[in-house]
Amino acid sequence: MLSSEEVNKTLLTDFILAGFAVDPDLQPLLFIVFSAMYLITILGNGSFILLIRLNPCLHTPMYFFLTALSLLDICYSSVVVPNTLVNILNKDRSITLIGCAAQLFLFSALGSTECLLLSVMALDRYVAICRPLHYTTIMTGGICIQLVAASFALGIAQSLLQVSLTFRLIFCQARVVDHFICDVRPLLKLSCTDTFINEAVIFLCAAMVGGTSLVTILMSYTYIISALLKIPSVAGRQRTFSTCASHLTCVILFYGAVLFMYLRPPSLYSPESERAASVLYTVVIPMSNPLIYSLRNQEVKESLKKIRFCRNPLCCSMNE
Repeated sequence: MLSSEEVNKTLLTDFILAGFAVDPDLQPLLFIVFSAMYLITILGNGSFILLIRLNPCLHTPMYFFLTALSLLDICYSSVVVPNTLVNILNKDRSITLIGCAAQLFLFSALGSTECLLLSVMALDRYVAICRPLHYTTIMTGGICIQLVAASFALGIAQSLLQVSLTFRLIFCQARVVDHFICDVRPLLKLSCTDTFINEAVIFLCAAMVGGTSLVTILMSYTYIISALLKIPSVAGRQRTFSTCASHLTCVILFYGAVLFMYLRPPSLYSPESERAASVLYTVVIPMSNPLIYSLRNQEVKESLKKIRFCRNPLCCSMNE
């Protein structure tokens, strides 16, 4: 004989995403806004990747990592936005158990990978500025590929752990996920069993992935700032720091949203604030990253002007 909790678990085959608490009359406008942002994300990141691949002047480690970041942002946004657009217009916002698990896995894996990739990019800037004479011997093509592959592997590993632990829980008949995506914390609230282990794993994964990445970024920029202060000329400092400005802007936006999401006190928690933070780092930031690098990076702006004429890898110098 199955217990009542086990029966409830076997009967639960799908969830319902709560979505956004907006006036029904505003849903078409919300659909248009999200569609426009998603289109900009795809076109912006896709064009950025194409620009880097077409211009030999940009075939360097820094732009290899930027290509990986743009590809990651396309995938990250695509995991969330298309399903959200469908749910904005549909009354039926149900998602199957397998679909929910798949979305949680991809969402968690890609988010963790982006954290790690941003720290790898900080290390790249550290080597370029603080060890310029050894840059080409340290940041070889093989090392760059290994760093990106390791970021994806660690992101996937922690996501598999999260998903396997989450969907081993017994969910009661309450099916409404108080979010517009299948995220781990709203799912834990639906469990009728103890979630202490899950909460502990979330904390450990956040510390290992997010905490380690943030510490790496802070240490890298500590050394970078120290090296910049030793440059006698103001123009030299500005020129050198310009290679870091875009990356630092992306880091501040991404970690600002993530830290607000996971480290704010319980008194400030609300489903609305969680949705807003999620929109920021799943929709707004993937859309903004190529714009930030295009507007703040002089090399990218010059490449846009020279793309029809630059065919020689020696045609422009990189600001390493």
